[in-house]
Amino acid sequence: MAALSADFRLALRSFELSLALDVERTVALVGPSGAGKSSVLRVIAGLARPEAGRVALDGERWVDVDRNIFLAPEERRVGLVFQEYALFPHLSVRQNVAFGGRQRADELLERFRISHLASARPDELSGGERQRIALARALARDPGVLLLDEPLSALDAHTKAAVRVELEELLRDFGLPTLIVTHDYEDAVALAETVGVLVEGKLRQLGSPEELVARPDDQFVASFTGANLLRGHAEGDADGLTSIRLESGEVVYSTDSARGEVGVVVYPWDVVVGRAQVEGSALNLLAGEVASVVRLGNRVRVRIGPLTAEVTAASAEKLELERGGTAYVSFKATGTRLVPLA
Repeated sequence: MAALSADFRLALRSFELSLALDVERTVALVGPSGAGKSSVLRVIAGLARPEAGRVALDGERWVDVDRNIFLAPEERRVGLVFQEYALFPHLSVRQNVAFGGRQRADELLERFRISHLASARPDELSGGERQRIALARALARDPGVLLLDEPLSALDAHTKAAVRVELEELLRDFGLPTLIVTHDYEDAVALAETVGVLVEGKLRQLGSPEELVARPDDQFVASFTGANLLRGHAEGDADGLTSIRLESGEVVYSTDSARGEVGVVVYPWDVVVGRAQVEGSALNLLAGEVASVVRLGNRVRVRIGPLTAEVTAASAEKLELERGGTAYVSFKATGTRLVPLA
């Protein structure tokens, strides 16, 4: 299988984008707006020229600043799917796909199950259908690598879940090195085998979704993977546990070792909610007011004091969380990660 290799520097308006990344299968870069994610795609696609570095697909050099190599976009085997799909509104579906490459147009219309839409115009189609057309057009170029810019952001919440599953299956079937950029961690996890967190032009951490959740390198990675983040001071280590005095004054414990100012990371699914203070195996217990209750399918996210917990709908009903009041949250020391603060 081909592999994309990129190692470059690009000056942006308020910071420098500096990235070294190899893409063999599907990699997703996730981060806040303005982190430099789309600029990564622009450099690889030939739409931006870096100050230093190189970009290559196997032995084929697309960029090498030291050797004054910079291939034009049309000379690179890249299939780029833009955030809003960038379909030509005055062309039919078949004409849009054929713009990428006429020879494969009919084959891809059939493979994407959109042959019956061949004569339709983009404004007559659903968001999921437009995405398939944009992806078919990118593949019609017979690319060596796929680049997807926020591939699901243009979809409504109802459509997004179904299209996410379909897109993951398509990417797996085609088996091309694929780089996805997105601000949505759930999209990144659903579509990619490897996820990188990009903040202000720097790759904070790169690994499997499981690695990022189990061992976040810093507070930015923890927050992007959906964790609660509390601040505190790691005060001591006894019996294999580190005690942390939170800014609010409470003391919690972690099996991680640390000293000084730290971020305390707890994931919502590791938090147990109760209406009464009970003894249990969890060392860490905090109390707070029920600030919000949000239903997500058969799960409920509830904000209690400084923490968000995720419980079943049945538990939320049994605990009468909708009525507010005081509740208790508990979590184990083994599920409490400590990370450095920026």
